[in-house]
Amino acid sequence: MKDLKRRNFLKLSGLSLVPALLPSLTANARTLPVNTDAPVSPIISFTDDGIHYPPADYIAKLQEITQKDPIKADVYGQGGSLAMLTKRFAEITGKEAATYMPTGTMANQLAISVLSGENTKIFVQDTSHIYRDEADAAESVYHKRLMPLAKGEPFFTLEDLKAGIAYTNDEEVFKSGIGAVAIENPVRRCDGRQVPIDEIKKISKYCRENGLKLHLDGARLYLAAAASGVSIAEYAANFDTVYISLYKYLGADGGAILCGEKAVIDKMEHLIKVHGGTIFSNWSKAAMALYHLDGLEDRLKKTFAQATDLFAKLNNVPGISITALKGGSNIFDLKLTAGTDAKKFRRALFEKYNVVIRNANSEGTIKLQINETLLRTDNQTLVKAFSDALTAAKA
Repeated sequence: MKDLKRRNFLKLSGLSLVPALLPSLTANARTLPVNTDAPVSPIISFTDDGIHYPPADYIAKLQEITQKDPIKADVYGQGGSLAMLTKRFAEITGKEAATYMPTGTMANQLAISVLSGENTKIFVQDTSHIYRDEADAAESVYHKRLMPLAKGEPFFTLEDLKAGIAYTNDEEVFKSGIGAVAIENPVRRCDGRQVPIDEIKKISKYCRENGLKLHLDGARLYLAAAASGVSIAEYAANFDTVYISLYKYLGADGGAILCGEKAVIDKMEHLIKVHGGTIFSNWSKAAMALYHLDGLEDRLKKTFAQATDLFAKLNNVPGISITALKGGSNIFDLKLTAGTDAKKFRRALFEKYNVVIRNANSEGTIKLQINETLLRTDNQTLVKAFSDALTAAKA
């Protein structure tokens, strides 16, 4: 009963009180390991880009973090753990400054709006989050006109961009000006496919030579870096602004970081406020992201290496076929032999081995997303899990 009262109090009072309360929760909360390679729960998930914590585990993880190094609160985005996080990301991306945003949509929209100035046209991928998933914010809120390129493809080439600009300049009577170019990498709507770094460099060179600003929607940029071997700094060097998500694989329950030159980032505090994005304190998200940022690149390299070995072994199991996507990052296609009950296969993996996979799509393909939960076990165990599940699915 006392434990329930504590939980209700936390729920009602809000996370802003947790730093003070965390020490008193030690006796009742589950003790979690400091090493992020170790499991928070026994689940191995092939459905996410990173570790996602249930509420109780989230609070326990914050307790662990603050016991090791007391979490410092920010006030309206200033100081504390958040200042440490933005400083880290400015260093990682090689940019002059960085700021916190409550959402990736706000980070993308404010970046392309500021970079565009009075010009209205912004070139984007047809499949990009900015074009497809941000509720026409560019047009309705920021009065910018998105110009999609390469319909249905994960990326546009420099030639596509040149053709789009030429058409706009030659065919439109009223010239409202080309403001910016935005690239998403990797591309969520294309199963995490990447934009080749050589193409990014060509586009970047062209934009700089022609006075066009370039924004990177790098929500999942660490996954592209792990898959391609290109560093975060090398990607970022080609762009004027870079957005990276805090909850895809950094453990936080929300939030985004936008990096760029100081003159651009300095404008963001006021713009975040007028668009309703200023939050009193963000320390819980910052502390979780800082914790998981340490060693992230090495853990992802290990994850991708383990996945490569695992999938090679599973492809030797009759009835299982796993293929990499052309230009992909952390998503792979799993096919089961004809006559296999995919639902039974999925259920057997979870019930016996705590391995979570997606349902098969209409074509019978199961999309496997690799992430660092893979490091919680070994490939021998996983090969046995998939083999046993296959047997159960044919019974």
